[in-house]
Amino acid sequence: MVTTTKWLTLTPQGLYCIPGQFYIDPTSLVSSAIITHGHSDHALAGHHKILATPETVAIMQLRYGIDSTTHWQSLSYFQSLLINQVKVLFLPAGHVLGSAQIVLEYDHNRVIISGDYKRRFDPTCMPFEALNCDTFITEATFGLPVFKHPPIEHELNKLLHSLETFSTCHLVGVYPLGKCQRLIKSLRIINYQEPIYLHGALIKLCQLYETFGVKLGELRLANTLDTKSAAGKIVLCPPSSLNDRWTRRFGESIKAQASGWMQIRARAKQKAIDLPLIISDHADWPELVQTMTEVNPYEIWVTHGQEEALVYYATKNGYQAQALHLMGYEEDGN
Repeated sequence: MVTTTKWLTLTPQGLYCIPGQFYIDPTSLVSSAIITHGHSDHALAGHHKILATPETVAIMQLRYGIDSTTHWQSLSYFQSLLINQVKVLFLPAGHVLGSAQIVLEYDHNRVIISGDYKRRFDPTCMPFEALNCDTFITEATFGLPVFKHPPIEHELNKLLHSLETFSTCHLVGVYPLGKCQRLIKSLRIINYQEPIYLHGALIKLCQLYETFGVKLGELRLANTLDTKSAAGKIVLCPPSSLNDRWTRRFGESIKAQASGWMQIRARAKQKAIDLPLIISDHADWPELVQTMTEVNPYEIWVTHGQEEALVYYATKNGYQAQALHLMGYEEDGN
């Protein structure tokens, strides 16, 4: 059996599989790329060839256009294919619709690249699937013991309680892919069936989710509201739009943001958020540790996040561990 470092290496473009001759989530344009999910920091437009789940392919084509890549190829969960001498398998990652862990097998050595993932229930995507491997490459966005995310129901009840208490418009900043649809669907599950109003930038991805069977209930364009009619309504928008002139149409409003980073009070205060909602599409510290235990690899590589703390914990618990320090991955709404 060859060791992982003999056939999987870090390059300026990102993680590269030598025998397979492809990159995983490359941060600059390459000839052949496997994409874990549709967030723009992982899914660049312009690669010559892209392999991803059908959902991620659809997301990328919606965002970038079908002509943004010369060759599209999709692979469904739990199916595999052989690329040169490397077996490639996709497992659900539980991050957003279509998000996948990339399982690579070569010369009796199995590597799993987690991509971004979470372990909480999400009604808009398939749950994370744990599989044993030799090397596990994990994200660590919230890789500090202080990060323990509350149940989403707790945060949504905060929103609904505020809505009952203050009869003003509630503007909620959500990332357009994943967070938006999860928040809507989760509100429906706890029986909020009123129309939810959307910034125009959120509409197309919600429609795409619907085509994949994720029913979101009645959605309306936010620009149909005015100061009077916006009272008591939930309006979703990208976080960057919370302080735009666009919000003036709603009159007095309460500004909320759904993000794991809202656990940090200073960040919420800095962004002038009235109602922080700690809702994350990434694993928190207990879930990172849980996943490490369930996957039970010989070696752990930690990337994009709080790498050092998780490397230290893994080493203390008997794993070989190192930080990859992959560059180019930014916050995706978290």
